[in-house]
Amino acid sequence: MLWSLIKIIAFVVAVTALTFGATMLMDVEGGATIGVAGKEITLSTLEMVFALVALAVTVWLGLKFLAFLVAAFKFLNGDETAISRYFDRNRERKGYEALSEGMMALASGEGHLAMTKATRADKYLKQPQLTNLLTAQAAEMTGDRRKAEETYKKLLQDDRTRFVGVRGIMKQKLSEGDTETAFALAQKAFALKPKHEETQDVLLRLQADKADWAGARQTLGAKLKSGYLPRDVHKRRDAVLALSEAREILDEGKTIEAREAAVEANRLSPDLIPAAIMAARSYIADGNARYATRVLTKTWNAQPHPDIATAFAEIVPDENPEQRIKRFRTLTKSTAEHPETKMLLAELHIAAEDFPAAKRALGDLNEKEPTARSLTLMAAIERGEGAEDSVVRGWLTRALTAPRGPQWICDNCQHIHPKWAPTCGNCGSFDTLSWKNAPTEEVAMPSGTEMLPLIVGRDTPKELPTEIAITDADVVEPEK
Repeated sequence: MLWSLIKIIAFVVAVTALTFGATMLMDVEGGATIGVAGKEITLSTLEMVFALVALAVTVWLGLKFLAFLVAAFKFLNGDETAISRYFDRNRERKGYEALSEGMMALASGEGHLAMTKATRADKYLKQPQLTNLLTAQAAEMTGDRRKAEETYKKLLQDDRTRFVGVRGIMKQKLSEGDTETAFALAQKAFALKPKHEETQDVLLRLQADKADWAGARQTLGAKLKSGYLPRDVHKRRDAVLALSEAREILDEGKTIEAREAAVEANRLSPDLIPAAIMAARSYIADGNARYATRVLTKTWNAQPHPDIATAFAEIVPDENPEQRIKRFRTLTKSTAEHPETKMLLAELHIAAEDFPAAKRALGDLNEKEPTARSLTLMAAIERGEGAEDSVVRGWLTRALTAPRGPQWICDNCQHIHPKWAPTCGNCGSFDTLSWKNAPTEEVAMPSGTEMLPLIVGRDTPKELPTEIAITDADVVEPEK
C-alpha cells in the first residue's frame, strides 16, 4: 500500500515538473531558423527541445535497425547472433521437454514412448551424456538388448559417463550369465567409483563365487570405510573370508600359512564354528592341546555343535571311554541343559557301555525336543540294556518321522546344506548359513542309524551296538 502511494506521488511530481519546465520554455524569448532547399523553418524554444528529442530517438532507432541488418547478415552467414540464440533456446526448451517426458514414460513403464522421447530429446539437445542413458534404459525395458549395449558403449567414450556405461554393461552380462565378463567389468567399475555400494556388493559376490578371497577381503574393507557395513558385521564376514582363504591355502599344501589364516579367522570371529574347528586342528597339529581346548570350549559355549565335539575328541585320540567322559566335562559344564550337550554325553556313556547313565544324560529330551538323532540314541540304549526288538524298532520308527534337528540353513532362501559354506549354493548369498532348525521340518529317512560314533574314537568295542540296521520289514508300531 505504501509503495503504491509512493509511485503515485512520484508520477504527480514528474508531471508537475515537466509542465513547469514546458511553461518556462514557452516564456523564453528567441528561437531558431532552419533553411532547407530555399525554405525556412522557424522554431520556438519549446519546439527546438521537442525537435532535439525526436532527433535523438530517430538516431537511436537508426542504429538499432543497422544492428539488426548486421545480425541478419551474420545469421545468414552462420555466425552466432541473438537470432540464432533465440532459436537455440527454443530448441533447448523442446529438447528438455522431450527429455522430461521420456523420463516420466520410463518411470511409468512405457518403454517405446520413452525411446521415442529420447530420440526427440537427442535431436534437439545434442547432449548425448543426457539422452544416451534414457535411450539405454528404454531399450532394456523394451527388450532391445543390442540397442542398450550399443548405447552403454557410447557412454564409455565420455569420462563423465564412463562409470554408468560400465555398470550398465556389467548388469547386462550378469543377467546373461556371463560372469567372467561381469567380473572384469565389476573390477573396472569399482576402480572408477570405489565407494559405490551396489558395485561393492556385486564385486564381493563375484569374488566369493570365484574364490578370490584376498580380493573379497579388500572389497569388504572398502565397504567398511564407506560406512555401508557395521564394524561387527565386517568383523564376522572378514572372518568368513579368512576361513575360506585358509581352506584354499590348505588345499594347496601350504600347511603353515593355512594354520596362520585359520587362527586369524578364529580371532576375528570366535563364534564361527568352522573357523574354530580349523584353528583347533592347527593347534593339535602343533601339539598345543591347551590352546585347542580353549578355542573349542569358547565356541561350544557360544553354540554347541557336533563338529566341535569331534574336534575336541581329536585332542586326545587314544583315550579310553572313561577318560574321555572325564575330559569332556571341561567342554560341557557350562551348557548342561542344551540338547546337543545331552546327546553328546549320551553318546559318550554308550561308548563306555554305561547305558543307565546314557539314559539319564538324555533326560526328558525325547519328550520335549525329540529328533531323529536323540531317538536313535534311545534305541541304542534300549538295545544295550537288552530290551526286546519290538521296543528298539519302536524307537527307530519314531526316528524315521522325527525332525532332523539343527542343520546348516540359509537365512535368505532357507535352503538346507549338508555342511557349512561361505556362500549359499542355492541363492548365492554370502555368509547367510546358520546352524538352526528348519522352518518346516522335513521327514528324516536315514538309511541306517550310524549316528553314534562321532566321539568314541578310533577303536569301538566290538560288543557295542554302534549300528542298528533297519529295513522296511522292521518298521512296525511299538508294542503297547
